[in-house]
Amino acid sequence: MDTLRPSDLAREHGLSTQAVRNYERDGFIPEARRTGSGYRVYTEEHAAALRAFLALVRAYGHAAAGRIMNALNAGERERALELIDRGHLRLLRDRETLAAVRGAIGHLTAEPAPARFTGPPLTVGELARRLDVTAATIRNWEQAGILTPEREPGTGYRMFRDEDVRDAELAHLLRRGDYPLERIATVVRQVRTAGGTEELALALEGWGRRLTERGMAMLEAAGLVGRYLQAKG
Repeated sequence: MDTLRPSDLAREHGLSTQAVRNYERDGFIPEARRTGSGYRVYTEEHAAALRAFLALVRAYGHAAAGRIMNALNAGERERALELIDRGHLRLLRDRETLAAVRGAIGHLTAEPAPARFTGPPLTVGELARRLDVTAATIRNWEQAGILTPEREPGTGYRMFRDEDVRDAELAHLLRRGDYPLERIATVVRQVRTAGGTEELALALEGWGRRLTERGMAMLEAAGLVGRYLQAKG
């Protein structure tokens, strides 16, 4: 079996040797064998692991990629697959949200659309679980003017109806695209009040491209994870 040095792995990806050592320390690539003098000795298995990890970062983000590799290196393949599936589910959810908002643009008029009630209102906790965010995040969005839920008479509890959920879905989509809260508030108000949609259309067009890029990155990552598992045996 051919052996590799940390610099060999680092050079392929334009990394520092310290980054490679850090990835080993964090369990993103398997632990290296040491020589009698303490030098690390890597193999093609480690190279395949590093390729897979970096591809996962591009597809799922650093934190999720780390959890996936930790699971794979611990022999927990079902856990790794579950994490990968969650990433695909989020991508699908984003696509569905994008399609729904695009559809809404075509039906906007100069006046706010009448509220449609197809289900019972959601509480802060229920909406947070639906979006996989914290209740504090929902309250921050409300404070920024992104969400304007009604209050239940008597208790004062927030009630998020269908259109509030739509606004929250859009906010969640744009927030993951690194849009600041102030701009998200402007975009959501455009949907709500049908005030110009040019900014919204541009934002959604950019997000559509990003979702396509993320989907392609997931395909690339899947192939490299498969090759790593073959090298791992």
